[in-house]
Amino acid sequence: MGLLSSTVSITRYRVQGDLQKPVLETVANGLKKYTIAEIDDDAVEKSVGWTSFEKPYAPDFSGSSFVIGPYLIFSLRIDKKNISPKLVKKQYAIEANRRLTRTGRQFISGSEKKIIQEQVLNLLSLKIPATPNVYDLVWNLENRSLWYYTNLKTANEELESLFSTSFALSLIRMFPYTSAALTADLSDSQKDILERLAPVDFRT
Repeated sequence: MGLLSSTVSITRYRVQGDLQKPVLETVANGLKKYTIAEIDDDAVEKSVGWTSFEKPYAPDFSGSSFVIGPYLIFSLRIDKKNISPKLVKKQYAIEANRRLTRTGRQFISGSEKKIIQEQVLNLLSLKIPATPNVYDLVWNLENRSLWYYTNLKTANEELESLFSTSFALSLIRMFPYTSAALTADLSDSQKDILERLAPVDFRT
C-alpha cells in the first residue's frame, strides 16, 4: 500500500534512540547497505530491503533523494517467490519417474525423495520471478515519528527488524496507551493510574 494511494492503512511509530552524526549520511549509509537484493535469478525464496519511494524497482539513494524538508521518505520492499504446491508435486513426480526409468528400479528411497524435493524447489525458484510488495514510510526526524503505510503483521515485523539493523534505532508502535505514556506530559500519579488501566469490553 502506497503513500499516494486513494485509501491507506497506517501504523504509527515513535523512533527511539539517536542517530550517529552526520545524521543524513548515517541514514543514507543504512539505506545503501540494506538495499533490496534482486532474487529473480537466484534460488532464494524471499528478499527484504530498502528501496526508493519514486523508483521502487530501481532503488537509488544517491545524494539526498530521500529527503523532503524535515521528512525522510523511502520504502520497504519484500520480494517473495510463491511456488504452488501443486506445481512442486507435478515436477517431483516427473523427476522421480525419470530417475526410476533410468535406474530400472521400482522405488525411491527416503533420502532420494528429499534430494529430489530440494532439486525441484531450487529449479522452480530459479524459474519463477519474485512477487514484489512495496510499503512506503515517512520519517520525521524532528519529532521522532514515523508513519508506515500498512497494518500487515508480517510487513510491520520486517520493518521493525530491518530498521533496527540499518540504523541502530528501535521503533515503538503507537496506540492510545503508548501515545499517552510517551507523548503526554503526565505527572507521576497520572503515570501510576495509566499503568493500572485495563481494557474493557464494551460489547457486553
